Amino acid sequence: MAPTFFHELVKNRRSIRRYLEKPVEREKIQACLEAAQLAPSAENVQPWRFLVVDDPGVKERFAAEAFSGIYHFSRFAAKAPVLVVILAQLDFIANRLGRQIQGVPFYLIDIGIAGTHLVLQAEELGLGTCWIGWFNQRKTRKFFRIPRKYKIVCLLAIGYPASRPPREKKRRRLEEIAWFNRLEE
Repeated sequence: MAPTFFHELVKNRRSIRRYLEKPVEREKIQACLEAAQLAPSAENVQPWRFLVVDDPGVKERFAAEAFSGIYHFSRFAAKAPVLVVILAQLDFIANRLGRQIQGVPFYLIDIGIAGTHLVLQAEELGLGTCWIGWFNQRKTRKFFRIPRKYKIVCLLAIGYPASRPPREKKRRRLEEIAWFNRLEE
């Protein structure tokens, strides 16, 4: 089967940790947010919320808090022109029931899908992204005065890539991770 545009987009997307000192146009950020908004979610509750930090002064002060102490390994993200705090609104009955009955926090699946939409749109627009899970959540909550009804899930760094990691992604063979009609190990 011939590679499609989508296949090439997914294949080329990389986690970018070095960014150009070039602001990201609001129109491009908006397009990424619109792509995330179109994601499916359990019972269509759309639990995602996005706090976009693109003001250089605010971003610098926030990054100093979020990436301090044991979180300094993520300080590369402070150089990205945009940081997005990805939140989940947890006061939806579908989230509570899903976790109690199925044992699955569906909001995390929903956030993952929406975030993937966002990063793939960014890739198509020539932007680089990197998911950030290692940051100070307590200081993030305090810095932005985020109410408890929101769970801080992750950060997303966005900007124009200064460089791209090598093209080849090390992945398991498809036969090791996918089966048809029965589990084979």
